[in-house]
Amino acid sequence: MKRGFAVGAVYDRLQKENTRMLRQILTCISAAVALTFTLAAQTPAPARATGNQHRQYTFAPTGQQMPYRVFVPPTWDGKTSLPIILMLHGAGADENSYMNMNDGLLPKLAAQHGYIVVTPLGFTAMGAYGNPLRLPAVFGETAAAATQRAAVTPTRQRELNLSELEVMTALEVVTEECGADRARTFLVGHSMGSGGAWHLAARYPDRWRAVAPMSGPFVDVATYPFDRIKKLPIFMTEGTGATPSLEGSRTMARYMREGGFAFEYLEVDGNHGSMVGMVWPRVFEFFNRYR
Repeated sequence: MKRGFAVGAVYDRLQKENTRMLRQILTCISAAVALTFTLAAQTPAPARATGNQHRQYTFAPTGQQMPYRVFVPPTWDGKTSLPIILMLHGAGADENSYMNMNDGLLPKLAAQHGYIVVTPLGFTAMGAYGNPLRLPAVFGETAAAATQRAAVTPTRQRELNLSELEVMTALEVVTEECGADRARTFLVGHSMGSGGAWHLAARYPDRWRAVAPMSGPFVDVATYPFDRIKKLPIFMTEGTGATPSLEGSRTMARYMREGGFAFEYLEVDGNHGSMVGMVWPRVFEFFNRYR
């Protein structure tokens, strides 16, 4: 009991420190956006560019050039405020991985349905967007989650903090440049990115119109602030062949349904990787209901 309390206390303190850091950075976003276009080594695309773009910006906390991909529907008139999706990649992937997979299915669907999509790096390929949990700490594995939280070093915590800041900054850069609709900002992630989606959903519940975590129920029932996402529309998907995470997803789906959350769950006949292409059309259908 004492050990669990100590872990929770440390987590709460780290979250408070992270929140202060985020507030400092996000209040300076306008300056960061200006910095992006004056200091980036790569010449930015024209202000009203459309299509599938490789971009980068200067990340203010470290001064590094952070790559990201952005897709803007070719039919955009440069004036209409479009909905925007933030897509978080899985462990070891990068900003290109999910834009390219399944023969570019993600940008194709974004063009069809009229969404801007931004896929950031997340500071590093293993940054995890602020969520320290990984396999086997899926939903219901409280002991594994406590062990993993206790093992987070100051260096790793800094990487987690910067990863969270980086994706939020990239989202802000694209939102400002394209005049995207802040009231229609959607969040989706796969695997490690699913854990990031759960983490960011609770961190910024008012930022998202709806959230779609894919095959990665990295949520600790003992510490997660479920009250913050009570009214947030969530569509969780999983593959029946994704054995490391399947039982955690099913357990979490039961928990969410019994708790009366604005929650939907879908399983498809695929493994951890192949399920992504299978569920993308359904994710867009879900987002369309809230746009």
